[in-house]
Amino acid sequence: MPLRLFALLILVCNSFMLSSTTRKPRAAKDNPQDCKNCLECSKENGCLRCPEKLFLFLERQGMSHHGSCLHSCPAGHFGMRGKDMNRCMKCKAQECEGCFSKDFCTKCKAGFQLFKGKCFSNCPEGTFPHLTDCIEGCLFSPFGYWGEWSLCQHNGLSCGVRWGHQTRTRVLSWKVPEELSSLCPPSKESRRCRMKKRCPKDKRESGRRGERKKAQKHLRRPSNRTTTEVPWSTRTHPR
Repeated sequence: MPLRLFALLILVCNSFMLSSTTRKPRAAKDNPQDCKNCLECSKENGCLRCPEKLFLFLERQGMSHHGSCLHSCPAGHFGMRGKDMNRCMKCKAQECEGCFSKDFCTKCKAGFQLFKGKCFSNCPEGTFPHLTDCIEGCLFSPFGYWGEWSLCQHNGLSCGVRWGHQTRTRVLSWKVPEELSSLCPPSKESRRCRMKKRCPKDKRESGRRGERKKAQKHLRRPSNRTTTEVPWSTRTHPR
């Protein structure tokens, strides 16, 4: 009887030790395929903790999640760093293939165009599809060289005042479709410029006034010529 009781006691202890080892989380070396790069791992859920520079990615498998430690997050997810662990978070928009944050896409799935962090099936008004993005017309058509500066003017006058303004234009470098040209008016810039204070007509008038003044001075000046008086006796008288 004591022998049977001792044997039963040994059997119960062995079964308890076996069950406790199966419940204990496995280290990475126990299952290298499922626990690659893990700090802590379990057979049922894969990686539970990752090294500091890796991201924990939880993939849904049926009713549970299986974790893995990755250097970069897969498509449709972005990496969020935390104090305890870095995690892969899912992009909010289903059409995002890559995102910088939950609400800002950096790459769209096939059939969608990217514009300002959003994915569109049709580009918004005022933009046009170009490769994988929606772009504004002026970006699609780069500008060319600047033209010559215009005549320096002030309120339509080209002289008579001290300061005026002049402009120059930079047009598109190549011909664009009609729908783009309305979005891309020629780029203009202006600058202040020095004008001729006196107009050419004023110079002529001032020259004429100078000549008249000289003539008037000449008339007022006394004559240096001497006149000879003819004697009364020698004058001839009409008969």
